[in-house]
Amino acid sequence: MNTEMYQTPMEVAVYQLHNFSISFFSSLLGGDVVSVKLDNSASGASVVAIDNKIEQAMDLVKNHLMYAVREEVEILKEQIRELVEKNSQLERENTLLKTLASPEQLEKFQSRLSPEEPAAQSPQAPEAPGGSAV
Repeated sequence: MNTEMYQTPMEVAVYQLHNFSISFFSSLLGGDVVSVKLDNSASGASVVAIDNKIEQAMDLVKNHLMYAVREEVEILKEQIRELVEKNSQLERENTLLKTLASPEQLEKFQSRLSPEEPAAQSPQAPEAPGGSAV
């Protein structure tokens, strides 16, 4: 790399970054621009051509990213639909179980859910066969 014409580290860094960008985007486009040396004698036409190639490469990358994002959004929308459906089903089941449960079963269940309420002092007798556990 010929960096004698650049005086500050910032100028050298910009030169290197520009060369890297050209090489990277050139490889994406499959173009023939493999090694482009920028110096004070670079013509305006070659700079415009390079800028056009870079712009094309950036558009290509943007299109690929947008496609990937759209694909991911569709997957997430489907998962949301499935979760909403599952939630509705569980809410219906919960409502049905609350309707079918006896007041004693509901009270027992509520006492298990709320830790601040004291638990029943005496041990509970097992339920009779055919009873439902909630």
